[in-house]
Amino acid sequence: MSSCHCARLRSAARKVGSIYDEAMAPLGVNIAQYSLMRTIARRQPVSFTELGRIARLDRSTVSRNIRVLDRLDLVDMTRSDDDRREAAVSLSARGAALLDEAMPLWETCQQEIETRLGPDRMNALNDILHAL
Repeated sequence: MSSCHCARLRSAARKVGSIYDEAMAPLGVNIAQYSLMRTIARRQPVSFTELGRIARLDRSTVSRNIRVLDRLDLVDMTRSDDDRREAAVSLSARGAALLDEAMPLWETCQQEIETRLGPDRMNALNDILHAL
């Protein structure tokens, strides 16, 4: 096992992500796309720049992920109210329906992680993550 904290955290994140990805696969999205859709739902319409700031992603990553969601007809793109030169995104009706369908799958994953770790390790994990 690597002694590099970054490598170990990335490996753990990939393991956890795979649990969510597997659960979301029947819906045709992965956990990163689902998470982005949840952020869009809370802020819509939201500019790509603002979405990147909230999600802590660079604008090109946001743009690339939004293009995938757009091809799946899960989002609608418009122009930002603040700056007409900038694209903004909202969930489409199909995207909102998918988000509703995905919520129980996400909740099951949450419970699975909590069960695997137990309450003491969950508390320790939360403390560690908040410290970062």
